[in-house]
Amino acid sequence: MTEPQWLEAWSVEEGARRVDELFTSSFDGSPEGVWSAPGRVNLIGEHTDYNAGLCLPTALPHRTFIALRPREDDRVRLVSAQAEGVWEANLSDIAPGTRGWGAYVAGVAWALAEAGHKVGGFDAAVDSCVPFGAGLSSSAALEAAVAVALDAVAGLGLAGSDTGRTELVAVTRRAENEIAGAPTGGLDQSASLRCREGHALLLDFRPGLSALESGVPVPFDLDTAGLTLLVVDTKAEHSHVDGEYGARRAACERAAKLLGLDSLREIAPALGGMGIDRALAELEPHDADGVLRRRVRHVVSEIDRTARFANLVREGRAADVGPFMLASHASMRDDYEISCRELDLVVDTAMAAGALGARMTGGGFGGSAIALVNQADVDTVAQAVADAFADAGLTAPVFLLAPPSAPAA
Repeated sequence: MTEPQWLEAWSVEEGARRVDELFTSSFDGSPEGVWSAPGRVNLIGEHTDYNAGLCLPTALPHRTFIALRPREDDRVRLVSAQAEGVWEANLSDIAPGTRGWGAYVAGVAWALAEAGHKVGGFDAAVDSCVPFGAGLSSSAALEAAVAVALDAVAGLGLAGSDTGRTELVAVTRRAENEIAGAPTGGLDQSASLRCREGHALLLDFRPGLSALESGVPVPFDLDTAGLTLLVVDTKAEHSHVDGEYGARRAACERAAKLLGLDSLREIAPALGGMGIDRALAELEPHDADGVLRRRVRHVVSEIDRTARFANLVREGRAADVGPFMLASHASMRDDYEISCRELDLVVDTAMAAGALGARMTGGGFGGSAIALVNQADVDTVAQAVADAFADAGLTAPVFLLAPPSAPAA
């Protein structure tokens, strides 16, 4: 029997103490303040954001913390508990292709300036309990923490309303897409900045929607239902900047163009679309190996599953969403081809040990899986997964508990 490894979330006080001490030991004086933002777990709706579809994330209790002090000049100096040395650059030199972890931080300042906001240089210290490379949006947590920090010290006032936070989502997404070079679709940044404690957030990525329409909080009271969301970081390497994510996005864009559509969302019958059978028939002459049709089938079916999942949660029937989680995982494994041995092992083992539902979460190709379990079964499921990984000779996974938590603040 292998003892499961658990990753506890820091309290706000603990995270603030860590970055305050790191700042004062790295720079002269104290920071102006400390801000933080959560990682996210996506309940369902994978690779649908850049297809104008629906997603349903919640914020993790695990957060990234930043202690920050503005400067009078254009210089950015950064230290991190997760990296050696000081990352430095002038804001005027930040541009697409900027290298290093600091690109995610300085890129937010660059994007704010590109959006017309006056932002100067700053010193900052970063520490985090969001696991890196686990498909739980550690990069978005960093970007969102930086965004609310710069919003505060520059007096922009955007973080005080959901409409303003929607603008910060656009800023942080641009930083990740253009400066860091990861072609993500906005789900991660939206979750970190806009989720509410005790709620999932139904995101609708149709262009032109207001903040109220694009993000609808859905009460997700797991405790009352006697449920727990268990996250399993498989330790299988995960990255958005390795070409596979971009390849999936490019395939979706090509399929939409061949169909004469602005996005694959326009196929989804639950949302008034043309229907999957007609779309697949029209794609067949252009798709000898069937790849485009598999990608389209995943996206369209995932949008439908997300809508149905959200309706069940609204009705207080969270215990009934398991079949949609399993169907989502099968679709990502077979049609979108983004799962891996470790993710499949978590799903199969968790279900055999009594989970109500399980699926991989995040961009795929590694990272994390989630399982919805009765509270009484948490230890049993975690033990079964830990033993299965040990029996398979795989690196031991790490387990997190994920009650729906608060946004960047």
